[in-house]
Amino acid sequence: MLAGRDVLAVLPTGAGKSAIYELAGLLTAGPTVIITPLIALENDQQAHLTAAGLPTTVLNSSLSKHAWRDALAAAGRPDEFVFVSPEELSNAEVGSVLSGAEPGLFVVDEAHLVSQWGQDFRPDYLRLGAQADALGARVRLALTATAAPPVRAEISRRLGLRDPDTVVGDFDRPGIELSVHRVASAADKQRELESAASELPGPGIVYAATRASATLARDVLAGAGHSVTLYHAGLSASERRAAMEAFLGGSARIVCATVAFGMGIDKPDVRWVLHADVPGSLDAYYQEFGRAGRDGEPAHARLLYRPADLAQARHLSARPVSEKSVAAVARQLAAGTGETDPAALSGALGLSARTVTLALARLADVGAACWGPQGMAGWTGAEEVSGALEASREETERTREVERSRLEMMRRYAETTGCRRSFLLSYFGQHYPGPCGACDNDVLRRADEAGPQPFGLGERVVSERWGEGTVQRYDGDQLTVLFDDHGYRDLLVPLVLERELLRPLDG
Repeated sequence: MLAGRDVLAVLPTGAGKSAIYELAGLLTAGPTVIITPLIALENDQQAHLTAAGLPTTVLNSSLSKHAWRDALAAAGRPDEFVFVSPEELSNAEVGSVLSGAEPGLFVVDEAHLVSQWGQDFRPDYLRLGAQADALGARVRLALTATAAPPVRAEISRRLGLRDPDTVVGDFDRPGIELSVHRVASAADKQRELESAASELPGPGIVYAATRASATLARDVLAGAGHSVTLYHAGLSASERRAAMEAFLGGSARIVCATVAFGMGIDKPDVRWVLHADVPGSLDAYYQEFGRAGRDGEPAHARLLYRPADLAQARHLSARPVSEKSVAAVARQLAAGTGETDPAALSGALGLSARTVTLALARLADVGAACWGPQGMAGWTGAEEVSGALEASREETERTREVERSRLEMMRRYAETTGCRRSFLLSYFGQHYPGPCGACDNDVLRRADEAGPQPFGLGERVVSERWGEGTVQRYDGDQLTVLFDDHGYRDLLVPLVLERELLRPLDG
């Protein structure tokens, strides 16, 4: 970064992600602009930097008008660390002050939120690449604790990282024991839930896929006599705050929640995380169970697996913007002159702001639209509307294919008889032969003798059918390859060898 190169850092909690921009910011001319998604995260980071004697400013909606003005004035100082939300960055005054101060670093925290494959996807993150251009930041830094190879590529592309140095840390959390309990019915799941809450000591989180499922889990555990609270986005702000305070303070040992709970929650002594429903990907699963054991003490991650739940996970993860919406936005944008406010598009077309943002992102992906400063959008003229819509349809099918492969990897994790830690880490591109001795399968079985491995882990290969890809893992006589354009594919090693289905990319 000090040499002027953009960086994508994928590092686990506690590995020092904040220290990267703190140290680089001290040694770089101009303010350091840090984008964070939550006011709680901004306040925590401000308190940390202020305690270290570093000049720090926060710009967010919680400030009074007078305090906001004072913060804006401070944001232009050359040595300031400025925390700002992506929504606040769209403010013309904020953009003018920061660009005039010539920021040295543009930092995006929780960068995985830019990924449309993430359950925590934030549409406002899609504009950050253009906003970094407008500010003229010399170096960009993207930080996240969780990103498999496809998500890393998406982060780099959407944030406009220029030939980034990608630094990937150790994904292993050896202190977290991994297990999967297979259930046959909803009644079985409830019994397993009660059993786990009695068996697993200390504070725990139960994740569910829907608000109704989270509520049912709360009712089951409360009926069994456990101190439990409920958290999801459908509750009022006061109810969510009360639930969070009950769990953090210890009056509720367990919280049953949707994915709305977790980010920005500082409770290092969570001893277990149980998933009552199948997550849509291993990315989401790792992010969520990683909230256990942050104090370094032993913890447990358990998945209650019912194959029938895969259909629900598939439905919840299949959320591409409709081609009809893309077409409406494309025609409106192409008919205009200059840049257009997405809010105006939303009003003119009767579409939600989120739908318009997703449609604009799709058009930007295929080169037909572009983002401008303050979140405006424009038509590039590189494509006719008909060509842009055809490219959009192809991109939709590509992302659906990759999404299906991600859910398939979630299924394979749940059903594998091998070392679960080995399977999980290979998904993130980390070689871990196993056995780990700290997952249910390793406790119950001895490792099978490895079969032939014609390609090295991480080796680039090419297939006539699926194109280029990277070898991810071996599981007995099965080989998993992450293909650039088609996602994860499992191939039988004997067939690969017999029919020469793969060859080294440079061979």
